[in-house]
Amino acid sequence: QVQLVESGGGLVQAGGSLRLSCAASGRTFSPYAMGWFRQAPGKEREFVTGISWSSNIIYYIDSVKGRFTISRDNAKNTAYLQMNSLKPEDTGLYYCAVAPGSYGYGGVQDYKYWGQGTQVTVSS
Repeated sequence: QVQLVESGGGLVQAGGSLRLSCAASGRTFSPYAMGWFRQAPGKEREFVTGISWSSNIIYYIDSVKGRFTISRDNAKNTAYLQMNSLKPEDTGLYYCAVAPGSYGYGGVQDYKYWGQGTQVTVSS
């Protein structure tokens, strides 16, 4: 079993920045991909970004390219999401997730473990 704890969410004005952290513990089944999803109220959960075990493969959806940066520190079992130039449409509950046994960045269906979510609200 894997436990994930996100932190770093909050309220920020459009154009501002936030840095999310995700600490993993338990049986993480190395190698594993880590990723971030988000969900706005009444909307479908959206895969935002994923990163491979060695950080050599990274994926971003088009809407966040150039603004968001995912990274990880395997010694700390932690992933990060640096979010710059935030827009109101970035608002949502952000979930960290783990895809166990993955050498890639993880397909959506590969993510098996989830954090509790951290709220990101961007005001206009």
